[in-house]
This record gives sequence, C-alpha cells and structure tokens, in this order.
Amino acid sequence: MQSAVLSPSFTPLLRPKPHDPRTRKQTLLRLRPLSAASSSFATASAASSFHDLPPLRSLVSLPSLSDRRRKDALACRATAVPESASPGDGDASSKSGGILQTLQLGALFGLWYLFNIYFNIYNKQVHSPFLISSCFPVLASCDAASADDFETPLVLKVFPFPLTVTTVQFAVGAALVLFMWATNLYKRPKISASQLAAILPLAAVHTMGNLFTNMSLGKVAVSFTHTIKAMEPFFSVLLSALFLGEMPTIWVVLSLMPIVGGVALASLTEASFNWAGFWSAMASNVTFQSRNVLSKKVMVKKEESLDNINLFSIITVMSFFLLAPATLFVEGIKVTPTYLLSAGLDLNQLYLRSLIAAMCFHAYQQVSYMILARVTPVTHSVGNCVKRVVVIVTSVLFFRTPVSPINSLGTGIALAGVFLYSRVKKIKPKTA
Repeated sequence: MQSAVLSPSFTPLLRPKPHDPRTRKQTLLRLRPLSAASSSFATASAASSFHDLPPLRSLVSLPSLSDRRRKDALACRATAVPESASPGDGDASSKSGGILQTLQLGALFGLWYLFNIYFNIYNKQVHSPFLISSCFPVLASCDAASADDFETPLVLKVFPFPLTVTTVQFAVGAALVLFMWATNLYKRPKISASQLAAILPLAAVHTMGNLFTNMSLGKVAVSFTHTIKAMEPFFSVLLSALFLGEMPTIWVVLSLMPIVGGVALASLTEASFNWAGFWSAMASNVTFQSRNVLSKKVMVKKEESLDNINLFSIITVMSFFLLAPATLFVEGIKVTPTYLLSAGLDLNQLYLRSLIAAMCFHAYQQVSYMILARVTPVTHSVGNCVKRVVVIVTSVLFFRTPVSPINSLGTGIALAGVFLYSRVKKIKPKTA
C-alpha cells in the first residue's frame, strides 16, 4: 500500500547550458509520492544534499503554469455525503439481506419436503391398494354387511400399471414446463441439436429411474423403498470408480459400511418385503446414479439460458416422449373412464390422486434444483438425507406401517451412514 509523503526531491527542470557548470545543479522542488518504506530514505538523501547546494533562491526557477504537464497535476474530487447516511447503514442492509435469503432458503427446503411427502402418499395410493379409510366415496355404494368389514384395511382394487402412472406424471410435468415457457414465467432456453443429443442419455436414465421407483412403491411400503434408496451413495462411489476413475478415500469407504449394513438389517425384518419391490428400488439407485455419472462424462455444454431448471425441464419433456410409446405398446391405454369404471375403480379418486401426485412429483424435483443453485452440493446432500428421514416417518404414521424395533434400527443406521457420507465426501485426499 502506497502513501503520499511530501519530501523534497531535486530533478533538473531546464536543460543546462553546456559551458555553465552552475546550471547543472539547478533543480526543482517537486512533490513525489513515495512508499512508506522508501520515504525515510528519500528524506534523508534530500537533507544530506542540501549542504552541497548554493542558496535556494539562485538555483530554483519556477516555470509558468502553462508549462506544467497534465500528468504532474494533482486533482481532488469531493463527494457529497448524504445527511441521512451513517456508518452502520451498510452493515444493517447486508444483515437484512442475509436474513431474507435465509428465510427464502428455509421456505424452499420446507416446500421440497412437503411436495415429496405428498407425492409419496398420493403416488402410493394411485398404483397400490387403496386404504378404506381414505376412500370415503366408495363407502356410499357399499351395503351395511360389507361395511362391517371396513374396520380392517380391505383391498378394493389395484392399479398395477407403473408405466401408465409414470407416463402421466411426465405428461403433467411437461404440460407445466410448456405453460411456464409460454407465459414467460421462466425464460425459454435456446438449445441446439447437439445439446439435445447430449441430453438424451440423461433423459433415458432419468425415465428409467422414476419408473423403477414407481414399481417399487407399488410392491413394498414407502418407508422400505426409501430405506433401500438410501444406498444411492454406494452406487455413486462404485460407478464413479468404474467409469470415471475417481477412487474414494478411506473415509468415504468407511461411511458406506453402515449404509449397506443398515439396509440389509432393515430388509431382513421388513414386513412388506418382496423381491420385486427390492430389486426395483435397487435398479432405481443404479439408474439415478448412472445419470450423475453420465452428466459428468458427457459434460453437457450449457448456453447462457440453459440453467439447471431448464435442463430439468428439457429432461422432463424428453422423458414423456421416450416413455409414452413404450406405455402404449406394453400396457395400452388404461386411463380412459370406460376402462376404469369397468375395472371397478373409483374414477374421481384415481384422477384426483394421480393429478396431485404428478404435480408434486414435478414440483419437488424443480424445487430441489432451485435449492442446489443456492447451496453447496454437500449442504444439498445433507438436506436430502433429512428429507428421506421425514418421508419415512410420515409414511409410517400415515399408512400405519408395522415397524419392528430391529427394522427401525436398520433404517436409522442406514440414514446415519448417509449423513456421515455427506460429511466426509468433502474431505480431499492429501497430495504428495
């Protein structure tokens, strides 16, 4: 840092005459900014040279003002300070802005959890047996004799079409995306054909991941599905090591042990366990983590308007077009009123629950991307771990899922391992 020090420095101003030895000592007293380190040296040297000079009056000749160069001039500018300004105004505004951002982030986390809870509850009721206590319109069409049996959960009908359910969810999400772009609620991205080709593999694994999740939710309890999905870090580390060459640290490997052990313990004591639901949840883990690996390997080139929310929106639209033909080929059209009534399903309840589940499905994923744009990946991972705990607890309470103490212990150990993994993930290995 330089400081301006007023010290006399003698430099020749006019060109001396060649045969006049006195004029060679003519100097001009100028102001030169010096650093704090060199100011004392300059002052001392100037003082020592004073004794060797003739009187100052005979040596110094002052030039006219017109001879001064612009670069030697000193300019001072005055800035008016408002009377209302105070030293603490900047700190107060920064504090208020920080509080506002914290409140916004807290609201986003709350919406993330809330949308996820509603999605899992309504989605479970769409393609799995309905609970009698939540299907009041059906009671009106039942006689008194059968109504006595409603004291225990009774299976009405099952909608075993996960392809149709997943396609409806992508269709509602695509409609919301197009509405958002058409009304300029969010800026529509400009994307090239090469970018679409790069996003296509991401959309494919995204489609498969959500399909396998719905298949698992239709076979086992919501709490058990999310307990199995707690093994996502294990597959993330495995696939990253196989395809990206990213070797985990010893701390990451140790954090995976309670995850695997907890899931195994919970699976052995799960009342709703079946292999179809178990392997569907495992396949969901593999596909979702493959999406993360592909995103790193492909490295989609983003334009200025293609942020994370627009990227997710494009993937949603592409997923609908990828899954719709497969749904028509495998399951056919199963959402018409004629088919649903002929199958004995409650038309209004099925449509309402499907719509709410689809809207919450798109909303919680979009809010997740909004949070990721505001926090670090480690913070987002911790928040995702807490979200899984909230979903498991609320689903157990809502569906009254029987949970044994050993099952609860296994789930707790697995979730604790996920939290530990999210913390040690940021530890970087020491380089030699």
